[in-house]
Amino acid sequence: MTSSKIPAATVDRSEDIAPVEDVVILGTGFIGLPLALLLADHGKQVVGVDIDQNLVRAINDRTLNIDEEKLQELLGKASVEENLVAKTEPTEGDAFIISVPTPLTEPNKSPNLSYIRDALESIRPYLKPGDLINIESTIPPLACNETVVPFLEDAGFTPGEDVQLAHSPERILPGNVFEELIANDRVIGGIDEPSQRRAAEIYRPFLEGEIYYTDLLSAELCKLMENTFRDVNVALANEFALIGEELGIDMSNVIDLANNHPRVDILMPGIGVGGHCLPIDPWFLNEVDPEHTNLITSARRINDKMPDVAAKKIRRAIADCADPTIVALGGAYKPGVDDCRNSPARQIVADLRDDGYRVSHYDRYVDTMAYDDLRSVLEAESPDVVVQLVPHSETAAELEAQRRDLEEAGIQLLQFGVGNPVAP
Repeated sequence: MTSSKIPAATVDRSEDIAPVEDVVILGTGFIGLPLALLLADHGKQVVGVDIDQNLVRAINDRTLNIDEEKLQELLGKASVEENLVAKTEPTEGDAFIISVPTPLTEPNKSPNLSYIRDALESIRPYLKPGDLINIESTIPPLACNETVVPFLEDAGFTPGEDVQLAHSPERILPGNVFEELIANDRVIGGIDEPSQRRAAEIYRPFLEGEIYYTDLLSAELCKLMENTFRDVNVALANEFALIGEELGIDMSNVIDLANNHPRVDILMPGIGVGGHCLPIDPWFLNEVDPEHTNLITSARRINDKMPDVAAKKIRRAIADCADPTIVALGGAYKPGVDDCRNSPARQIVADLRDDGYRVSHYDRYVDTMAYDDLRSVLEAESPDVVVQLVPHSETAAELEAQRRDLEEAGIQLLQFGVGNPVAP
């Protein structure tokens, strides 16, 4: 493996690197659309491709309504109006950026590369010598060499000679997408140095972080190791919390004490791990080397069982309430976002409903679960129990303001994320 670091502002733009002016982005979801907007705002001619016709229409007529201030601002700018168009089929371009999901197949937890393959197949008629194919999607180790390279060869191209191939995995945090797209360092793996440097041309107009050049496999592993590191550390905190439960002690206080040590930084436990990356990416490593991923898979299983642990705590807490009506607050996978992918909160509600509990589920950030005023929700539902699953700051503040009213009305309040993180 070789790697090098170059500040984005000083990326070499020598004449042997062809410019990237026309960009085709496959997938206009959580990552693809923000990237398309940034590139269009910086003067690139961008075609955003998605199989969702309603999304394509909403992008083109500027009616897309997403609770993301920066996205709405960019969508309305004249530069984006001029330079960005969405389509359901690709066109020719200088660079094709593939930003589609790579979910797991169930129950064997293997990576599903069908979206990657479909995206590659869709650009086959439009590929020409000199084009750059840049994979932004998170992919398992060796996917570039075992899936993308054979596809390109089958299409009649030799990667590194006829076309260029790079992998630059997205590394952003939902809820802070644009700041992280601009400020985060960018790892770019390439099949050769010209591919690396050409891929850097895509990001150079807006990137403020540094660029790290490496090979394709190292770039694939880098993203997976980052998310696995976080997942394992969350699992460690959750396991500490379960030990505390067994011993009858709130382990969050003990974690605070331990973190006073200068070389200790234990995370806070919680009701589980959600989102699109952390619950999935560690399994990609297990797929290529099951013999040496015991710690990684154990951590995954610890985090996966936390929603069940939380649901059991709720059942015990309301055991004295006959046939309770429950209002559950929070459906996103973490506070402050509307992203419900692999949400532990939704799994908890599903478990309770499977047990026959009547649960009304709300989240102020999620369109399909939204509400304007908590008091009106409580008046409409007349619950016996209110459970805060996700501590959005506004939700926590509303509950605190109404705590006395809830007590006087005899409504039981259970809050995860307040005090002991794993006890309501």
